[in-house]
Amino acid sequence: MKKRTFLTSSLAALGLIATLGTASAAPLPTDVPSGQYAIEPGHTQVIFSLLHFGFTNYSGLFSDASGTLKFNPKHIDKTKLDVTLKIDSVQTTSTRLTDELKNSDWFDSARFPTATFVSSTVTPTGEGEADIAGNLTIHGITKPATLHARFIGAGVNPMDKAYTIGFEGTATVKRSEFGVSKYLPVVGDDVTLTIAGAFEKK
Repeated sequence: MKKRTFLTSSLAALGLIATLGTASAAPLPTDVPSGQYAIEPGHTQVIFSLLHFGFTNYSGLFSDASGTLKFNPKHIDKTKLDVTLKIDSVQTTSTRLTDELKNSDWFDSARFPTATFVSSTVTPTGEGEADIAGNLTIHGITKPATLHARFIGAGVNPMDKAYTIGFEGTATVKRSEFGVSKYLPVVGDDVTLTIAGAFEKK
C-alpha cells in the first residue's frame, strides 16, 4: 500500500512539474464565496527542487498539509494564509534519502516536526495573481519569504460536494538560512518550492 501511495504521489509531482512552464493564472471570478477555507490535504502538495552535484535538479515533495485561508475576491489584499506541513511526510524517489532527510543532519523531524508559513501581506500583481509575503519556519528557524501565487480554478468538487478553490505558487529559499546545510555547496543551496494548494469552504 505504501509503495502504491508513493508511486501515485510521485507521478502527481512529476505531472505538476511538467505543467509549470505552460500553466497560467485564470481570471478570478467575482462570485467566489468569501470567508474561511481549510486546506484539503489530499490534493495539496509542496514540491522542492535543488541542484544535485551539478548533474540534475532533484525533486521531492511534502504532503499532509493543514491550515486555513481567509479569502475575499473583492479584497485580495486582506487575504490571510496559514499553512503547516508535517516534515515526516517528505518523499523522494530514494528510500535511503527519504529517511536521511528526516534525521538530525537535515530537517531533524524529531525536534522540528512541522514547517509553517504565515502570511503578513498580500499584494495583487495581475489578473488572478498575487505575491504573498510572510514568515516561513523550517528547522526551528523563521525567515521572511514571498510566495508568488496564481489562481487556478474554483467550484464544487463533484466527489465530496465541497466548494473548492485552487492556487499554484512558487518561492525560492536558501536552505542554509534555515540551518539545513548538509553537503553544501555540491548540493545546491537555492531550493525552489512549488505549491499546489486546494482549499475547501467552511
